[in-house]
Amino acid sequence: MTPRRTALSLTAALSLTAALSLTLGACGSPGEQATSPAQPTAATAPTAGTAPTAATAPTAATAPTAATAPTAATAPTAAQTPADGLLAEHGLQGLSARQIIEKLDATAVDDRAADLMASVRPDALLLSPRSAGAATEPISLPIEGDATFYLSVAPYVSQTHDCHFHSLTTCLGELRNQPVQVTVTASDGTVLVEENTTTFDNGFVGVWLPRDIEASLTVTHAGKTATQPIRTGAQDATCITTTRLA
Repeated sequence: MTPRRTALSLTAALSLTAALSLTLGACGSPGEQATSPAQPTAATAPTAGTAPTAATAPTAATAPTAATAPTAATAPTAAQTPADGLLAEHGLQGLSARQIIEKLDATAVDDRAADLMASVRPDALLLSPRSAGAATEPISLPIEGDATFYLSVAPYVSQTHDCHFHSLTTCLGELRNQPVQVTVTASDGTVLVEENTTTFDNGFVGVWLPRDIEASLTVTHAGKTATQPIRTGAQDATCITTTRLA
């Protein structure tokens, strides 16, 4: 065989081999892999970003708080009576009628409450606000205990005033802050009171006596003396302004 023919035969063989290779590449495994449906990728799978988060769960802010619960401030309080208010206004709350009488009678005239009326009766203390308007029903505080008749005496030398029931906030006697000797003797001779004392700033001296008795009252001051009968019944005077010293 000549060299030219040999070359042609080799070329033909190579061409046939290439054609067979192209035919196999069109239907072999590489082709199926190219034409098969696309496989899911990690990018198409659900991600953590689509899962419910804590932000969608109920929080403590939606729960009822203590602020909605009833508090002590909303509870009703005991109603204050007019008597409670009047006594508290003048610093007399918690005191008995006897204690109030003694406190007010001993109060300096300049310190008296200008808006309070306090009248001593044989069996009670009457308190009421002093007002230019309509009259107010007085508050009655019973006088309890032994020797419960309070007698106020304003001895005098030259001037006096009329009085029957002693006013603790308005009565004024002549002998203010003066030393006196007071004696009260029952009708049977029993000495009920015998003391050296000083008149209050209002010019009176007060003594506690048994109820429903008859007695004699003697007052001495600066060498002058006065004696007069007294009684402690239900309608009798609690204010004595007729004891003239001579």
